[in-house]
Amino acid sequence: MTATVSLSAERARRVAAEVTDPEMPMLTLADLGVLRDVVASDGVVTVTITPTYSGCPAMATMRDDLVHRLRDHGFKDVRVRVALTPAWSSDWISERGRQALRDHGLSAPGPAPAHGGPVPLNLLPTRRELLCPRCGSPATALTSEFGPTACKAMYRCEDCLEPFEHVKEI
Repeated sequence: MTATVSLSAERARRVAAEVTDPEMPMLTLADLGVLRDVVASDGVVTVTITPTYSGCPAMATMRDDLVHRLRDHGFKDVRVRVALTPAWSSDWISERGRQALRDHGLSAPGPAPAHGGPVPLNLLPTRRELLCPRCGSPATALTSEFGPTACKAMYRCEDCLEPFEHVKEI
């Protein structure tokens, strides 16, 4: 019985790990680091995910996509749990995910800032050392701290003049 549950959990994990992020479909939820756990017990599959930030509008779609994909693969009772602690960090993006971002013309986040206590309020633009994902130049300029989604900022390369999105460090 335990071996069957273990195989079922492993199969459920493989299926859940292939679900893509609705805002950045080049990333799986596993590569994004949002997929935290998959447990199968007594015919119930429970998937735990963590939002990339509080109020992420993609969470409902992630949940629905996980439920539909797992049901399509024969798992009848699927539950999705949201874990808010520990808070997601852009450091959780896998190297494969970072490469997928670069391959699609997005700048992958650098190391997340370390916070040892309260986060200081800073109203100035965030300074980042970026490379253009198209030509590799370090000559980049922030055009907007707000991109098409809250987790991205807009930049322009000063060498090739191409605009690009940067996934923010969190």
